[in-house]
Amino acid sequence: MPIALGLEGSANKLGIGIIQHDETGKSPAKVLSNIRDTYITPPGQGFLPRDTAQHHRDCILEVLRKAMKEANVTPKDIDVICFTKGPGMGAPLTSVAIVARTLALMWDKPMVGVNHCIGHIEMGREITGAGNPIVLYVSGGNTQVIAYSQNRYRIFGETLDIAIGNCLDRFARILGLSNDPSPGHNIEQYAKRGKNYVPLPYTVKGMDVSFSGILSHIESLAEEQLKAGTVTPEDLCYSLQETLFAMLVEITERAMAHVGSQEVLLVGGVACNEKLQEMMGQMAEQRGGKVFATDERYKDIYDARQ
Repeated sequence: MPIALGLEGSANKLGIGIIQHDETGKSPAKVLSNIRDTYITPPGQGFLPRDTAQHHRDCILEVLRKAMKEANVTPKDIDVICFTKGPGMGAPLTSVAIVARTLALMWDKPMVGVNHCIGHIEMGREITGAGNPIVLYVSGGNTQVIAYSQNRYRIFGETLDIAIGNCLDRFARILGLSNDPSPGHNIEQYAKRGKNYVPLPYTVKGMDVSFSGILSHIESLAEEQLKAGTVTPEDLCYSLQETLFAMLVEITERAMAHVGSQEVLLVGGVACNEKLQEMMGQMAEQRGGKVFATDERYKDIYDARQ
């Protein structure tokens, strides 16, 4: 069975995975190793492409060594080297691509450039066993409802401005939340302790959504009401999640009805949010459908770009 080594470095999370594929397609791929190292900045700060690229260059060989050791493979066992071709941050992508190209030349292996978005979708399908689902792809740089139609992936709806992960992370900066392990994760933990819903704008336009106005509104609330003590950071995080996720559930359900699908696949860093999975699951259950989602092992970072 062929073994693929993959290198991902499109943002501040550097990852190297080794997967063994079943050529017959009867069994799912076996993950032999999945090693990551994240560039974490101080609270309230994003990450610059230059600094992120330097982080990747500094630790990529050690991450590679750990991945090879955990998978118990040698260069002779590797059949193909894959790398994230884009989209993503240019400098980190370039740093990782250079290493991938060097390994391919040293080990005399073929290379495959992988589209970041399609990689998320196909990884999700492989891991969860989803057939032909409606895909909600939510991360720091992407918010899209996607379905496979006529031999290609097609976008049915998307954000009209910033991505949902970017929205969450920028609000985390307002609250001064830690970037470890990620600001979006820490907002999720705050939201679990929230009790009072604060009304926020709800912006769905057909199959598309808009987050920038919601972010501006809740930033104003934070500045005014947190100082006055009329709301808590937990309540604001809870309200933001409830509003954003309800918008995503609405456009996903509309896409399911349009395509006639009974499956939803959640991919991207924000897709690991338990509340989003719960809300999407409730919607799918009411339609007689099912939700597929990856867990933290396959989480893509969704910190906002600087």
